[in-house]
Amino acid sequence: MARVKTLSVNHPLAKELGKFPNFDKSGSVIGMKKLYYGKDALLVKCGNYIYNVSSEPSIYAEAD
Repeated sequence: MARVKTLSVNHPLAKELGKFPNFDKSGSVIGMKKLYYGKDALLVKCGNYIYNVSSEPSIYAEAD
């Protein structure tokens, strides 16, 4: 349930992540999915933050 993909900060899509809701990498992925984003949220870790990219699944698909 706590699946998070990683995107390099050097990846071209990393610049677009600022428009998505995010939380610090030390936060609880399970808690954020349970309380705010829903269990099927698509989360991508880039740098020091984890972004909810559910509105643009193509970003999640390109992440490692």
